[in-house]
Amino acid sequence: MATQSAGVRRMVSAAKARLTVAVDSVGMPGSRRRKRAALAEQHRLSFDLLCKAMADPALAEVLNTYESEIPIDKQRQFLFANALYVNNLHFYRIGALSQAELYGHLRVMCQNKVFREYWDATRHHRKSLPEASEEFILGRMMDDLIQELADSDTDEWWVVGEPPDESA
Repeated sequence: MATQSAGVRRMVSAAKARLTVAVDSVGMPGSRRRKRAALAEQHRLSFDLLCKAMADPALAEVLNTYESEIPIDKQRQFLFANALYVNNLHFYRIGALSQAELYGHLRVMCQNKVFREYWDATRHHRKSLPEASEEFILGRMMDDLIQELADSDTDEWWVVGEPPDESA
C-alpha cells in the first residue's frame, strides 16, 4: 500500500510540474517558451536521476568519477551538493534569478565545508567545458568566489566578492 501511495504521489507531482510549465509558458513567444519548457524538463529529469543515485549506493557508484576514493556517504553528500548547485543554475537559466542573485545564493552555499569539498572534487569535470560556454563562465565565477572567500580576512562573508555587473 505504501508503494502505491508513493507511486501516486510521484505521478501527481509530475503532472503538477508539467501543468506548471504549461501555465507558465502561455503568452511567451514560441521559441522562448519551448526553450524554457525544455530546460524545465531537463532539470526535472536530472533531478530525478540524482535522487535515485542518492537513495541507492549502487547507482551512486555510476556517478563516481572523482579522482580519489570517496566514501559512499560523502558521494551522496556530493550528489546533494550538485543538486543544490544545479537547482540554482536552473533558476538562473529560466530567468528566475539574475546573475547577481545567483552569485548571492552561491556565496551562501560556499559557506558549507561539504559543498566546498564537492566543488574541489569536481574541478576536473569542468576542464572539458568550452571557455565560451555559460557553464564554464559560471564555474569560473564560482572558483573566483571560493578563492576570494578563502583569502578574506573578514568574518563578514556576505560582503566578500563582487557580484557581477549586469548593467553592461
